[in-house]
Formats: sequence, C-alpha cells, structure tokens
Amino acid sequence: MTSEQQILSRLETLNAIGAALSHERDLPTLLERILEAAREFAHADGGTLYRVEGDTLVFEVLRNHSLGYVMGGRNGQPINFPPLPMHDAQGRPNHGMVVAHAALTGTTVNIPDAYMAEGYDFSGTRAFDAQTGYRSQSFLTVPMKDHDGHVIGVLQLINSKNAAGHVDAFSQAEQQLVESLASQAAIALNNRILITQLENLFEALINLINTAIDEKSPYTGGHCERVPVLTNLLAEAAARTDVGPLASFTMSEKDRYELKIAGLLHDCGKITTPVHVVDKATKLQTLFDRIALLDTRFEVLLRDAEIAHLKGQLDAQAYDEAVTRLAADREFVRQCNTGGEFMADDKIAHIMRIAGYRWRAPDGSDQPFLSADEVENLCIRRGTLTAAEREIINHHMVMTIRLLEALPWPKHLTQVPEYAGGHHERMDGKGYPRGLTRDQMSVQARVMGVADVFEALTASDRPYKLGKTLTESLTILGRMKVEHHVDPDLFDVFLRERVYLEYAQRFLAPGQIDAIDWTRIPGVSPELAAELAAMDARG
Repeated sequence: MTSEQQILSRLETLNAIGAALSHERDLPTLLERILEAAREFAHADGGTLYRVEGDTLVFEVLRNHSLGYVMGGRNGQPINFPPLPMHDAQGRPNHGMVVAHAALTGTTVNIPDAYMAEGYDFSGTRAFDAQTGYRSQSFLTVPMKDHDGHVIGVLQLINSKNAAGHVDAFSQAEQQLVESLASQAAIALNNRILITQLENLFEALINLINTAIDEKSPYTGGHCERVPVLTNLLAEAAARTDVGPLASFTMSEKDRYELKIAGLLHDCGKITTPVHVVDKATKLQTLFDRIALLDTRFEVLLRDAEIAHLKGQLDAQAYDEAVTRLAADREFVRQCNTGGEFMADDKIAHIMRIAGYRWRAPDGSDQPFLSADEVENLCIRRGTLTAAEREIINHHMVMTIRLLEALPWPKHLTQVPEYAGGHHERMDGKGYPRGLTRDQMSVQARVMGVADVFEALTASDRPYKLGKTLTESLTILGRMKVEHHVDPDLFDVFLRERVYLEYAQRFLAPGQIDAIDWTRIPGVSPELAAELAAMDARG
C-alpha cells in the first residue's frame, strides 16, 4: 500500500470513527473508544484520557498494552489516581506538567524522548518506570476542544511503535490524525455531556413533581419512589425468561430508560387530585374525622337512657341492655370507619339499623342518628372512598395521560405515556381509563400494573391500612390473576424469578416477610407451587 493509499485509508477510518462516536450514548464507552482509536491511529503502546473538571484533570481511561493495564472506561478496573491540578496552591499555572500545559494553552505537545526533554517535570514518569521496568519515551499530548474552543479533555499517548516494534517519536502525520480525532471526539464528548446534563435535569424535574406530590400527601411519595424500582425488577425478570409467552421479550438500554421514566411519572396526574381525597384516612374523614360527632351522639343516647332509667321509664335490666348495646354499636361504628378489604352485607345491615336511631340535637330537634352522607361513607365496602371520591382518584389516570401526551417526547421516549397510563387497566378490558384489553397493552404497561398493585398491598404508609404480609399480598394478587385483573404470565414470572422476595427484602418490614404456603395462593398451579416450595427450601 502506497503512502497515499495509507493516508486515504486512515481518513476513511477517521470518518468512520467520528460517525461511530457521534452515535455512542454511554459515556464510559465513548471515552474508552476515543482513547483506543487514538492509540490505533498513532500505533501507541499506551495512553490516558483526562477530562477537565473545574481546575483539575480527572483520569477517565488508562491503557498500556505492554504492562497489561486496562483501567477506566466501560471495561476497565476503577481508577483511583487523584486528579491532577492545573494550578498550584498559589494559583500559578502548572506548565511543568505536560497534560496540564496542554489543557491550559490548548496546544499539542509532541515529545520524542521524555528523558531528554527540557521544560517539563517527568519525575513522576521516571519513578513509575523505575518501579515497573517500563520506559516511557515518546509522548503525544493533545487537547480536546469543544465547539467554543474550550478544552474539555486531554489525550496523552505514550510510545509510538514502528513496524519492527521499536519505540519511535510520534510522526507529524500521526499527530495530525490524532488532532483530527481529538476534535471530533471532543464534539461527541461534549454532546454526550450536554445530553447527560439534560437527562439529569429532566429527571430532577420529575423528582420535583414527585416531591410536590409527597408534600401534598405523605401517603403517595413512597409509592412514587417504590413503583419504578419494582417495575424495573419485574421487567428485568421478564427479559431473562426464555420459556413461555414472554420468551421473546427483551429490553435494550433505551427500553430500560424509557420504562424508568414512565415509572417515575406513572402517577404525575395525582398533582391535580384534591388533598382531602388523597389523604382520606377513614370513611368519615372530611376536614376532620366525623367519628367524633358520632361519639357525641352516642353519649347523648347514653345520657337519655340514664335519664329514662332515673325517671323510672327504664328498669335496671333494660337500662343495662341499652348501655351494652350502645357501647357495642359505638365500637362497631369505629371499626367500620377504619376501612378494610371488604365489608359484608350483615355489617351494612348493622349500620342501617344504627342509622335508624333518633337523637335530640342541641337545638332540641329530633334527628336521624346518621345522615345520608354518613351512611354512604360507613357502608363503603372496600377502603375509605365513596364511589364519587374513587372517581376523583381515578381521574388522576386521565390527567396522567393528558399531561404526558402533551409533552414533545423524543423518539427514544415516545412510549412513556402508554407505559405510565396503562397501570390501572385490566386484562379483560374492565379497567380504566381506556378499558384496554391485555392484547392492546405493551408488556411494559402490564409490568407496571403488577408493580403498582403489589406496592400498594405491601405499603405500610397508607392512612387506612397496615402493610400486608407477603402471604396476604400474594393471595390478593393471585386472586387478581384469576379474575383477569393482572397479567397471568407476569404473575408467574413475579413468583418464579422471586421478584416479590427481592423487593420485600429491600422495602418491607421483617414482620411482613412470612413463610408462604404456595398451595394456598390463588392462580399458582400445582407444578409452580412445588417449584416455589423447593426454592424456598434451598433458601
């Protein structure tokens, strides 16, 4: 190959490397590729890439073929060397150090032999050589400048080797190629840094929204943090699965980031939900818990019974029975007020009987013991919300979708609204807000649905309930699988890959992590139950 052909070949390689660098999203990988490309161009035995941070040069990647050093970047061992200062303690520029000089002046330094060079301090290099038996001879130090001409990094190559394997000085042609590479690399690096800064800013804004929701209601902040974690755990487990309907499901780094953002934003619509509904800790709570009013009315009934007894209108037995009944009724109302998973018909009938009592109000009027609104609230079958209040809560999903669909998402985040907006849908199409069926939803949206339910069941920071044990939570989740509420395949992965246990060990109180009888969990086949029991036995 003629020298002209070699130059053309190197230029083609330079263009190809520049294009590849511009597409690299991972910063450690990008830095590693920059140094390796520079070493290849200059036939260098070793090299180091530094990034400028403040007034220091930070070691990012270090390679030395002869010594077998592979440090920094994506594939190397961590670098623990301290940053190099560009100014001394008195603020004077550190021109004695080659890399600092290149960073300060923005000029390339090409040294044929460090042991013969004047004007630079190579005492550290000599000490290194004495310790390792290596001889650091030729140095090529090239500043990396961004589009504004600011130095953002430095490439330093060591020991250019000729075809015979002997160390030579870096040629002018090699210097020009490395300078061209450094220029392209600096632009790619600067773009990656800017993108990373924008991503960090974006995530900080998301966290700001979640913090605002948390400040608005302490009962949802932990949820906003934990659901993304559990979503990621289950999605990774599904991607590991190589059998069954999910065997073809995979996730790239782009997919992981997209799902992470969706998880962080899955309840952003709650910022519009009224606080008194979100924080409704008991069935009778409004601005205050109206159970206190009912306690007062029971006291009035007890007082009236005592007066009737003293007046001879009630004998002792009837009075004792009235006191016992009213005390039992008051305790029953208090229990009903706390909410729960299910309120049976006989309990509702009991509330209706209590509602039939009459009491004398302070103005002397005879009033029903319970108002229609109080009856409605006390007869809530699950939780603490009425149908109207639950509609208000459910509206946060409409707002989540509306807010997210209004944003100008880049190509790699276009599925965020779908992932975040589908976690209250059901597999049978009876969910909300869009009534989607399983086939109309992505795997990621279905993953988030399982994560949202399990986090809510096990959470111990809800105002209306204690955190459930694993057995209780998986029993309910299994029932939801059978009832076509959550994805059946993901439910099996959730158990088989022990996602539930990994999450529990990180976020649940020790008392919630109980021994599970898998034969009693709905939706678990006998084969899966035996498999899970065997895994439990192994620990």
